[in-house]
Amino acid sequence: MGATTGSTEVQLREQVVRLGRAMWERGLVSANDGNVSVRLPDGNVLCTPTGVSKGFMTPEMLPVVALDGTPLRGELRPSSEVLMHLRAYLEDPAVGAVVHAHPLHATAFAIKGEPLTGLMMPESVVAMPEVPLAPYATPSTSQVPDSIAPFVRSHTGCLLEHHGALTWGPDLMTAYLAMERLEYTARITVLARQIDGERQLSPERVAEVRRRFGIPA
Repeated sequence: MGATTGSTEVQLREQVVRLGRAMWERGLVSANDGNVSVRLPDGNVLCTPTGVSKGFMTPEMLPVVALDGTPLRGELRPSSEVLMHLRAYLEDPAVGAVVHAHPLHATAFAIKGEPLTGLMMPESVVAMPEVPLAPYATPSTSQVPDSIAPFVRSHTGCLLEHHGALTWGPDLMTAYLAMERLEYTARITVLARQIDGERQLSPERVAEVRRRFGIPA
């Protein structure tokens, strides 16, 4: 799907549809759940519509909104959850795309109210060392964007308490892969606990990985 920078609106519409289909096929969403957005070259935001399965969208279905949420183009209404997407863009100009999903294992942790903080693999240390928990907020209210705002500049995703998960990145593929990684981390944690095998890397090994990849402690 490539970087958002340099892509035309037509290309981005096609990318969002492909990404939505991938989310649906991988079980990251069901029914009409979840939403995807991407910042357009003109600064406005292309997003998925309300009430449509992510596995059955067409490029023409996608509405466009301004950063303040004002609908600009499109016959279908944007999801009310676009508000948290817009907050991510406003919090950090480097954010180019946002993905919201209800992946099974990650959502179980969100319902439990437990962030994903285990450093069990070097990949976690490098790519996603922590998935914080945004406190519960009433859907479709300003409480939701307020709950995710503290994490946008310091993380690449978060759990939404009693709801699901949100990830973001400079482009659509990065934001999507962050969601895959988040769910993989949750699934590995569940499986490790089932066999009584949840073990963390030692502080020394974590420090070694961070040094190797130039990650600040």
